[in-house]
Parts: sequence; C-alpha cells; structure tokens
Amino acid sequence: MSDQTKSRRRKRAPRGAEAHHRQIDYTELRSPFPIMKAFSDDRIAAIHTAALNLLETAGIKVLLPEARQILKSAGASVDDESQMVRIGREIVRAALATAPRRVVMKGGRPERDVTLELGRLVFQPGGGTPHASDRLRGRRPGTGRDFRELVQLTHHFDALQMVSALLEPQDIAPSLRHYFMIEAQLTLMDKSPFVYGRGSPQVRESFEMIRDFRGLSDAAFAAEPWSYTVINTNSPRQIDIPMAQGLIDFARHGQMVIVTPFTLMGAMAPITVAGAMTLSHAEALAAITLNQLALPGAPVLYGTFTSNVDMKSGAPAFGTPEHFTASLVAGQLARHIGLPWRCASGAAGAAADAQAANETQFGLWGCLLSGATVVIHAAGWLEGGLTLGYEKLITDMEVLQMVAELCTPTSAADAELALDALAEVQPGGHFFGCAHTMERYQTQFYQPLVADWSNYGRWQETGSQNATERATGIWQGILAAGKRPGTDPARVAALHAYITRRSAEGGAPPES
Repeated sequence: MSDQTKSRRRKRAPRGAEAHHRQIDYTELRSPFPIMKAFSDDRIAAIHTAALNLLETAGIKVLLPEARQILKSAGASVDDESQMVRIGREIVRAALATAPRRVVMKGGRPERDVTLELGRLVFQPGGGTPHASDRLRGRRPGTGRDFRELVQLTHHFDALQMVSALLEPQDIAPSLRHYFMIEAQLTLMDKSPFVYGRGSPQVRESFEMIRDFRGLSDAAFAAEPWSYTVINTNSPRQIDIPMAQGLIDFARHGQMVIVTPFTLMGAMAPITVAGAMTLSHAEALAAITLNQLALPGAPVLYGTFTSNVDMKSGAPAFGTPEHFTASLVAGQLARHIGLPWRCASGAAGAAADAQAANETQFGLWGCLLSGATVVIHAAGWLEGGLTLGYEKLITDMEVLQMVAELCTPTSAADAELALDALAEVQPGGHFFGCAHTMERYQTQFYQPLVADWSNYGRWQETGSQNATERATGIWQGILAAGKRPGTDPARVAALHAYITRRSAEGGAPPES
C-alpha cells in the first residue's frame, strides 16, 4: 500500500478534543482474522437439524394472535388455546431462502452507511442498561442527560459504526421515551438510529420521525433500512407480544431486525454449550421465519447472545470460556445458513477494572474469531448489562481502535523493507534520526487513546493517573467539544413541533 493510500485511509485520530497529525478511518472494516471452529461441520449440521426438529415437534409459544395467524397461513400447526406453534422445516427453509445475505444500513449521510454481510466487522457500544456510572457522578439510574451524552460519545468514535440502545432514560415517561431517544439520535449523531420494538404505536411514530427528518417519502423509507431494532426471544421457546409485533412491523416497513435469543447456560438454556446453542438456534430460526413471512426479503440478521451463569449464585457471567465457545458455535451456525450475524461481548464486573477489561476482551475475541458481522456490548458494558460506564466505554475503545488498525493491511512494498535505512545506519547505531524514520514517524504508529507510554518518573511528574482516571478526562473533553453532525434547521424544527404536539396529546404508551 502506498503512503498516499495510507493517508487517504487515515482521516482523524480521536483523543478527546485534541487533534493529531496521524489521520485514521475506521468506518468500513473487513475482518482479517481466521475463523475458529468449536465443533466439526457434521456436528453443526446436527445442531441445525435438532433445532428444526425442536420447532417441528415441540414447537414455540407465540403470544401474539396475528403472528400465529401468519405462521398458520404458511402451513404451521397452531393451537390457539395453548399458543403453541409447530413450524415445519420446509417453512423455515423457505424463509431462510428469502432472507438477504447483504444489508446496507442507511446513515444520515452516505459516509455513515454500513454494509452488513459475512466478512464485515461492525462494533456497537453496550446497550439496554438501566444504570449509568462514571467517576464523577457515581452509579445512578440512567437519565435523559446520560442518554444524550452517550449518543455524543458514540458519534465521536468512528470505530463504533452503529449505535445500540445505550441506556434507558428512566426520568422520561415510557409513553414519551421514544420521542426523546429518536430526537437525540437524529440531532446528536448521523449514524443509523436504534428503535425499540415496543408496540406498533411507538414504532410507527419513530418511523415517521426518522422518515421526515431524512426527507424521505413512505416508499423511499420502506425501500431501504434507515433504522433497526433488536428482537429478543423469551427463552426457553417463547416469543412475547411486543417482540412478535416488532418482527412484523419492522419487516413491513422495510427496517432491519437483529434477532437475538439471550440464552444463559444453566438458567434459561441447557447447561451444555451444544444444548444451549440448539435452543438459541431454534428460537432464532422461528423469529426469522415470522419476519420473512411478514415480508419476504425484509432486512434481518441472525443473532445470538449465549453465555453461562455462576452456578453458585445464579448470576450471569460473561467473558468466560463457555461464552467464547458459544460464540464460535454461533458463527458456524450463521455460516451454515448463510446470513450475516450479530454476536456480543460484555462484562459481569461491576467496575471499570481489570476484571471487566479481561471479560470484555475475552468475549470480544470470541466474536472476532467466530467471524461476527456485528459485535454489540463491545464498549462500556458493566454488571452483566445493568450499567453503562463512561470510563469503561473509553478504555474499551482503545481495544476496538487497535482491532480496527489490524483491519488495515500492513504494507510490505519495497519502500517498507527499509533497505535505505539499513544502509544508512551503521552497526551499533540507531534509527531515530535516519531519513526513513523522519519521513514516517508522525504517521507510522497507532497513537493511543488512553494508554500512557511514559516511564515511571515521567508518569509520576504528570500526576500518576491510572487508565481509568485518564479516561475521565477523555470523555469530558469529547462532550465539551460538542461535536455534532450538520442538520437542517427546518427539519429539526419540524421534529420538535411533532414531538411537542404528540407529547401534549399523551404520547404513545408501549404495548405489553
């Protein structure tokens, strides 16, 4: 790769609000990592067959009558009294045949579009937490202020190509929360927004806000995915009313669904990796089938989040060997059915310490070596999803940016062999001042976001701060800089007018 090509790929390097000479671009990543297998191909085929058998014989409980009717019309056996649905394997196979192998999520500008297919690599921050924490304000119930700040932090980092649900602003009434969350995402970032699937009224209004803010017609909005949601099944073997409705509503509006059973080994899934993944796979296949029956070809991703529990306390554990292995199996199953897919990292640790860092990184490597397309909970997740930590998000971003660097091929062209430098520097000399070094020293190496490479004496002179303490200053600097995307004032005004009017009318309570 030429120096000119490298320069084009590196557009900026974030460290708080500071500017650096070295420029980077982490917006479009392809995974360079070899795929690791947990099971042989024949055992993966056996898990897939077992999942089909489970759906066909034991079935899955579907609480939404409309969803049961859609499945019944496709030939599934439905018992409305028990709400059990048995889905034949041919129905599942037909649905998988219509599911797209490539999805392009639309951002607020073309540079923010994200391609989702096998071989791509996309990171999301931690999502769905009820609490926030940082060193200055402590652990607290999530607020609207926290949500807006976390949207700004997500916008800042190109290595977070997509946003997640982040946290629940619990000081906002549930009937108004979707207005607040959509407004923050549309005005504070230009990445594809997340929409909760909490009943048709809230979903429909969220779509209307996104459609109008992007300046789209109904047809243009439905033609491409401008937003997405995550649909979690209720393990074992149940799809509740809001989740089933979300599978239908998002499909019919052409918006993306990431189907993600949350299966904890030993709790709501069998205690073995193979058993848990059989259940997870069956639930994912059932949800994808409903989604595709609602609209064949609707954008959908296969997903999994499978780890184990601490059998002494029952508490969820993450970043464990079992979590890692389950991710590998999920990747094999995703490739078996040919769909792009979503995996998850995460941490059980309660603080931004070595335990939480180790758990997140070990879980992340399970995702990377399994060939995940999307990795959620890649930054900031604490307490098994109860808290999103500001310092944890920053320190995790160091790892994600280094992974992103590995996605950029390293050149071994003639100039990179440094023969001129080897000729210039005599035995016993050094390369600090040679021409080859001087031409490259400002842009050659990754510049750390959090890490301090000073020696002990220099570290003491500058305050003896550890990484977590340095992370506080970094997120403060990002928020103080207040970087926001360019927006059309007329569309912002129209969005605010819509929210004011609908809020005065009582909003839209979530359906349960």
